[in-house]
Amino acid sequence: MKFFLSLLLISFVFSDCFNAPGQTSPPTVTQSASKLPPYLQGFIDGYARYFEASMKLTHTPGAAMVIVKDSQIVFIQGYGPRFVGEHDSIDAHTVFRIGSLSKGFAGVLTGIMVQDSFMRWDDLVQKYFPSFTLRDPKQAARIQLWHLLSHTSGLPYHAFTNLIEKDLSISKIVSDYFPKAPVCGKEGEFYAYQNVAICIIEDVIFHQTGKRYPQVLAEKIFAPAGMKCASCDYESICRETNKTMPHFAMGSGIWRADSISSIYYNAAAAGGVNASISDMGEWLKVLLGHRPDIVADTTLDRVFHPVIKTDKERSIFPHWLSRDAASYALGWRVLDNMGETILYHGGYVNGYKSEIAFDRHDGIGICVLFNAHTELSSACIPAFFEKWKAAKNN
Repeated sequence: MKFFLSLLLISFVFSDCFNAPGQTSPPTVTQSASKLPPYLQGFIDGYARYFEASMKLTHTPGAAMVIVKDSQIVFIQGYGPRFVGEHDSIDAHTVFRIGSLSKGFAGVLTGIMVQDSFMRWDDLVQKYFPSFTLRDPKQAARIQLWHLLSHTSGLPYHAFTNLIEKDLSISKIVSDYFPKAPVCGKEGEFYAYQNVAICIIEDVIFHQTGKRYPQVLAEKIFAPAGMKCASCDYESICRETNKTMPHFAMGSGIWRADSISSIYYNAAAAGGVNASISDMGEWLKVLLGHRPDIVADTTLDRVFHPVIKTDKERSIFPHWLSRDAASYALGWRVLDNMGETILYHGGYVNGYKSEIAFDRHDGIGICVLFNAHTELSSACIPAFFEKWKAAKNN
């Protein structure tokens, strides 16, 4: 089954994720989609048909999608059941885990903290985390905050991610294991994707505010953006009544619902955010620059500015972009689509898959959340921008 929400343009009234258990109120549409420009309406209709057909073709159990154009949510829809075999449908407020899309929140939140003069991008990590060191203590002493968020500290690929999955705290990993960590390249010049290193920013924020990362994230982004269902802790998603469970493949087109794990909630900046697709629509408005009350355009410019090419990494979207078309900024991938810049990140955790991408120049973005690791997750973003390019050029 699917729960359909009509195309929107002007405003969208959200049901509150903090309703009493079992109580929800449906979203209200206040203006019809007939006001959309014909080219945009045609693009949305065509992409929606593609996505629904692809859901069936790939036997994807469940998903939710939102499209934002300029400052408005123009499409939002849930697909499939929250649990395979059950009849409760995914809707705009169904909560998913979003995995590494969490890194984008870490980048923007750090930008807000810099904007508000709590810290500087070029501050040394050891200023806030004195025990931070590496096998090469001289290099450790040079590591700045932006190195953490751009995966350019010089650490090897996925350094100590296995210890996150053993539920060790970031502080313990950094204090006990980083001194043994080899250095693979010079800071700022060597790229290797990380989960532990980026989470050091949580301790930096705590040092400056006296507040834990989930609280600061809620105060600076979730609450002012109207992300009513968003959180970044295990207890919150366990309490949530309107959530979808992760699903794992049992065979061709056969999926089994599994339980939600506590894994990666000890690394919230890397992979601990929970959100509904309505939350992600509000987040896209922030990212597209329509919430200057939350973050300034100049801050977004800095967060999204490419730091380093990722061409030594396996290709992102290999059937769409060349290997040298991808860079990493501060919590974000930057893709060069034949001269058009797309900000992107994908995520995977505990059986959930997620995708977010947007073009600031065109003012358009999409987020798709899946309750399974499906083939569609790697196809939906290229298809979106290919269809968008065709629509705007006609």
